[in-house]
Parts: sequence; structure tokens; C-alpha cells
Amino acid sequence: MAATTMKSAKGLYIQVLIGVVLGAALGHFWPDLAVKMQPFGTAFIKLVRMIIAPIIFVTVVVGIAKLSDAREVGRIGIKAIVYFEVMTTLAMFVGLMVAHVLQPGAGLNVDPASLDVHTIAKYTAPSAHQDVVGFLMNIIPNTVVDAFTKGEILQVLLFAVLFGLGLSRLPGDHGKAIVHVLDEAGAGLFGVIALIMRVAPLGAFGAMAFTIGKYGIGALAQLGFLMLCFYLTCVIFIFAGMGLVAAMMGLNIFKIVRFIKEEFLIVLGTSSSEAAMPTLMEKLELLGCEKSLVGLTVPLGYAFNLDGSSIYFTMAIGFIAQALNIPLSWSDYLLILAVLLLTSKGAAAVTGGGFITLAATLATMNGKVPVAGMVLLLGIDRFMSEARAITNLFGNTVATIFVAWWEGSLDIRKARAVLDRPGGVEEAVLAE
Repeated sequence: MAATTMKSAKGLYIQVLIGVVLGAALGHFWPDLAVKMQPFGTAFIKLVRMIIAPIIFVTVVVGIAKLSDAREVGRIGIKAIVYFEVMTTLAMFVGLMVAHVLQPGAGLNVDPASLDVHTIAKYTAPSAHQDVVGFLMNIIPNTVVDAFTKGEILQVLLFAVLFGLGLSRLPGDHGKAIVHVLDEAGAGLFGVIALIMRVAPLGAFGAMAFTIGKYGIGALAQLGFLMLCFYLTCVIFIFAGMGLVAAMMGLNIFKIVRFIKEEFLIVLGTSSSEAAMPTLMEKLELLGCEKSLVGLTVPLGYAFNLDGSSIYFTMAIGFIAQALNIPLSWSDYLLILAVLLLTSKGAAAVTGGGFITLAATLATMNGKVPVAGMVLLLGIDRFMSEARAITNLFGNTVATIFVAWWEGSLDIRKARAVLDRPGGVEEAVLAE
């Protein structure tokens, strides 16, 4: 199955790179025309999201149905959640410390009374309804069809796990025909992904042109130091934090980054880590991770393992407090971490979830840092979302490999052989 889509990866890296560069150039020199390119990026993301739910369903169902021990599913899920919590907490702490040491908001001296709260109303209203209980209840769909029509990843995952377990418990050969049909359907779905990826360069071009055309590169100047701090922190977290995890497994983080370079550019162009999910799942299987484990860990990671978003939340709160001349004590920092451990999960799958989570966190701090301070970030949030999405992408890649290694199911020699091939994915596919 992996070969179906991966063969089409030849040249995709260059094509998407050209699309991103051309989009940025169009946005800079002809912004009015560039803004009109938005439908290309939006259409591409919609095409990918259209196929995510069925791919997750067939992958998880087939993988679980073939397992001999249903307890393995729970064990993998628990290990994944433990890893997610450790890494996201570390990411929050790193973001908080960088903001505290570098003080990106110091010197702005913004008067809180001058902030326009109306511009963030669409984020503060939903934040009032985001809590852990609501998030957990939302995992259970109203109906099975509703989960697929809304594209709710965790709802589809829940049903897929239950259906897969149901098939695995059938006596004898009962259910094998269904598993075979779903397995074949999965091959067809990845064939659809191969077709969709052909328009990835156009999607990256449209999304990048719109971003630069609408917000302008000049918008980065005023808050450039915050962006610089955030981008550097994400880079350091990827190559130091995730690099340490990779080293524990005997793998090289630089080679892992090279291995998913196509997905990196797609996420860079679209600012959406979901756009790379289907092909990422294929590549992880190609690397030596079991299909059932990939099917469980990757979707869970998109809800619970948001390293880039975690860094952003704590840095953003520190920046707002500094810009408004509000001193934060160590007890305030601990409160921020404690609250974010809960609220960061409550808005994981909501459109605009980053800002909604930020609003929910600030609202629980007893007015210490006003929610209205989020206005200061509106102008550059679109640019920062790219770094968030890219870090989330790498985080989920390393997380899945690590859980497979922890589970003892990762073929390390195969993984090293694939990562060491200078020809990249294309050469690895040919060697299969």
C-alpha cells in the first residue's frame, strides 16, 4: 500500500517548494491578486480532510482486527498518551522559560484600556464552553454517520477501535471477509491520496499567496522579535528535544526530518498539519511501524500531542503580560502550566483552536492577564501558525516512532536502512 502513494512523491518536494516560493512572491508584489488565490489552498485542505476519516477508519479496523490480543490496543494507547503528556508539558515549560528569559514583549508598554476586545469576540465566546469534560464527551459521536460527516478524528477513531475489536472477537473465519474488503478499500483510498497530492503544489501556492498578500511581510516588523523567539524555540525543541528522543532509539533526527520533507513543505505552505496526515501515516509504515500502531497513535497525536501549540501558548501568555507591564511570579507560571494541561486538550480539534485555548486559559487566571491582550497577537498569528503546525508534524512523527520502539514492534534495522538511503522515499519504495 505504501508504494501506491509514495511513488508519486518523486519531484513533489521540488514542486511544492516552487509553489511556496511563487506564492510568497505573488503575495509580496501583487497582494490584491494574491488574496484571490485563497480558494486553491482551501480546496486542497478540504480534499485532504475529505479522505482522512475513511483512511483512519479502515487502517485502524484492519490493524486491530488482525491483532491476537485486544489488550494490545489499550497498551499502545496508554503508552502514547503518557509520551504525549511528557512532551507537551516539556514544550510548555520551554516556551515559558524562553519568554521569561528573552522578554519579547518588554518595552512595548501597551495600555490595557486601549485594547479592542471586539476583534477577539469570536474566540472568547467559544472559549467559555471549552473544558475537559466537554472535550471527552465530544469524543462520543451522536451517530456513526455524524462522526464521518463532521470529520471528527477522535470520534471516527473511537468507532474504528470498537468495530475492529468487534471483528477480532468473532469466532473462526467470521469477519475475515469484511477485513479483506476493508483492506482492499484502504488501498483504493491511498490511491485517491496519490491523486490529491498531485495538486499539493497548487494548494501550497494558493495558501502562501493569500497569507503574504493579506497580512504582508511588513506586518512582521513590529512583533518580529516575538516571532524570532518562537521560531528559534521550535527549531531547538525539534532538534534538541525530539533529537534526544530519536537518539534514545538509535536514530538521527536530521534524517527523520529529511524523510518527511514533502510533508514539511505541504504544512509550511498550508499552515495545516492535517494536510500531511495521510501520507505521513504511509511513510511511518514504510519506516517499519505497524499499521495498527500508526492508525492509533497518529490520530491521537493530532489531538493530544501538539508540541508547537504548547510552546506557543506559554510564550504568548508571557508576551502579553510583558507588553502590558504585568509581572508574573513563579506561582503564576505554575498556574499557567497547570491550566494549560487541561485547556490545551479542550480545543484541540476546534477551528481557531489555538486562540480559543489561549482565551480559555487567560480567563481562568482570575484576571491576572486580561483576555483582551490577545489582540496584540492577531496580526502575526497566521505566520506563527506555520511554525506551530510544522512542530506538531515533527512531534507526531517522532512520537509514533517512539511508541513503536517502546512497544518493541519497531524494526530498527529497517528504519535505519530507510533513513540512510540518499535517494529518500523513492529509493525506499523501489527497495520494498
